[in-house]
Amino acid sequence: MDDTLKKQGLDEICGILSETDDQQLIKDFFVCLFTPAELEDISKRWLLVKEIDKGTTQREIARMFSMSLCKITRGSKELKKENSAFRKMLDSAVKP
Repeated sequence: MDDTLKKQGLDEICGILSETDDQQLIKDFFVCLFTPAELEDISKRWLLVKEIDKGTTQREIARMFSMSLCKITRGSKELKKENSAFRKMLDSAVKP
């Protein structure tokens, strides 16, 4: 697939998601769009970022979520970047 088409598809999805505040609709959309395995992977990746932010060690996270250290290291690096999208999303997330 052409890079322009990939960018167009991603831009459209992001635009649609940014226009709705209906959490159930977004969840239903994700269930339609992704396979159960992809949904599990997306969920785990978000949870691992939250665990990194809490100070949980990478090895503990690997055990918790049965994930490779490579994925966890990537999440850690992304979280540490200047203007990190992970950081911004964590900061804007509703705290329980």
